[in-house]
Amino acid sequence: MTSDELFSHFPDLTEQQKHQFNQLPALYDFWNNQINVISRKDIEHLFERHILHSLSIAKVMPFLPGESVLDVGTGGGFPGIPLAILFPDTKFYLVDSIGKKIKVVQEVAKALGLKNLRAEHLRAEQVNEKFDFVVSRAVTRLGEFYPWIKGKFNKQSKNSLPNGILYLKGGDLEEEIKESGLKVQQYYLKDYFPQEFFETKQVIYVKG
Repeated sequence: MTSDELFSHFPDLTEQQKHQFNQLPALYDFWNNQINVISRKDIEHLFERHILHSLSIAKVMPFLPGESVLDVGTGGGFPGIPLAILFPDTKFYLVDSIGKKIKVVQEVAKALGLKNLRAEHLRAEQVNEKFDFVVSRAVTRLGEFYPWIKGKFNKQSKNSLPNGILYLKGGDLEEEIKESGLKVQQYYLKDYFPQEFFETKQVIYVKG
């Protein structure tokens, strides 16, 4: 996937945003050679499998100016960094339990000039703030994930969906959802993107 294909899904991007997205392959290439945050086979598919996959959350929930979003287990900065580029007036807080991954996130964010993003080496349970939304990309099963972030939501919702979790997952999730006991809404990414990669991918929404 080229950057132009990526941009076709988000026609309102500014020149600055396009420039920031275009910087990502070189930045991740550089940092991935020092600290492995993306698998070798996936680095060639960065726009599709990492950037567009992260941005799929925006198709379900366009964040509003002033809202705050927690990205749990961000790894190398996904979905947080692409979302922070797309929503420059929304505040993003990226956490991961692996310190060297957070170093990559901090360096990439600094190189991009992202003023709306901060990243810290923390476990989700150690975060003592409240947010409008929590995002994450398949860090664990839904039933295990929910207790980590329960109670971390602002009471007042401003967006079209009440404050809650937007969780990127793939595969057959029927059993996992049932096991979690949570009431979820499923958004299928094949409805938004034609690429085969998105065929089994979903955004799972859970009210906070």
